[in-house]
Amino acid sequence: MAVRQFLWAVPGLWAIVGGGANSLAAPLRPGDATRGALAYAASCGSCHSLDTNRIGPAHRGIYGRKAGSAPGYAYSVPVRKSSIVWNGATLDRWLQDPRAVIPGTKMAFRLADQQRRADIIAYLRSVGVRNR
Repeated sequence: MAVRQFLWAVPGLWAIVGGGANSLAAPLRPGDATRGALAYAASCGSCHSLDTNRIGPAHRGIYGRKAGSAPGYAYSVPVRKSSIVWNGATLDRWLQDPRAVIPGTKMAFRLADQQRRADIIAYLRSVGVRNR
């Protein structure tokens, strides 16, 4: 087996030895909803909540929802007109740089940490729609 093939065969090893974008970073773990709940409270909680529109829209049920469609929230025109449906990939890009995803959005917060984004996305996916 060639060295490169071996490094790819061992999870995370290629990134550690210099083959990945974050060569000294630990391999990305799958998103964890429990860690995500804490990260959500710390990173998102000052503007958002799950069930109440605040500075930003409510997030319960965001996973699978069209952008700009939370009831009762005054979205910017670009967000309302976007065709984005929130899923793991779109939320990840949004959290990295919302203004690159939808120019003209009111949201300016950016989350650089890839693991933290994965955890928050796992949490948002886990909370689903509130039972009535």
